[in-house]
Amino acid sequence: MANRPRGGWDSTTQTAPPITVEVPVLGVGAGPADYEELSRYVFALRRQRGLHMTLLHLGVLDDFCRDVADWTKGNTRADSAMLRTVAWLEALPVLEAFSGSAERLIVLGSGGVCGLEVDVPASVHDFQVSLVHALHELLDELLVDNIDDFILSSPALGFRSPRWVPHVAVGRPLHRGRGPWEIGRVGVDFGESRIRNRQHFPQLP
Repeated sequence: MANRPRGGWDSTTQTAPPITVEVPVLGVGAGPADYEELSRYVFALRRQRGLHMTLLHLGVLDDFCRDVADWTKGNTRADSAMLRTVAWLEALPVLEAFSGSAERLIVLGSGGVCGLEVDVPASVHDFQVSLVHALHELLDELLVDNIDDFILSSPALGFRSPRWVPHVAVGRPLHRGRGPWEIGRVGVDFGESRIRNRQHFPQLP
């Protein structure tokens, strides 16, 4: 595959942000004080209004479609992959609002971010699994072979672990590389699922 710089979205270097399927956080605990209490463990606690749980990360659409074109050696063109992928995203089902709970903060990725590890209903796990299955079906339609290898190799998709851990990123840990931290049980309420950055979809003919 061609080598292209990837990573977190930076408005100065990329023309579009990554596309994700997510659920917004509507509330943590009984009120704002319960969320602010997390500042004991987190540096620069994120604003509660923007918190969310990612169910599926697709990445920057242009990057994803180029990855498909590279992988299929041009049998699927990037522009064709774009049209099919946008139509696929638009047709995804919506997960209804639900509630979960969290009892600890965990370190995410390389340790620069920590988040609430959320216990969610089984239906949420089932929905997330259905998204991955749907992604497999999309990739099959796009003529991608060795789909699991593609998913783990595509920089756009950015898969790092085969197991999905429901979590809400809340900020950087005060002490990098440590954790988890028990925080006491708090409820976490989520809204219905949505596609983040949907406004950046290209117009379909």
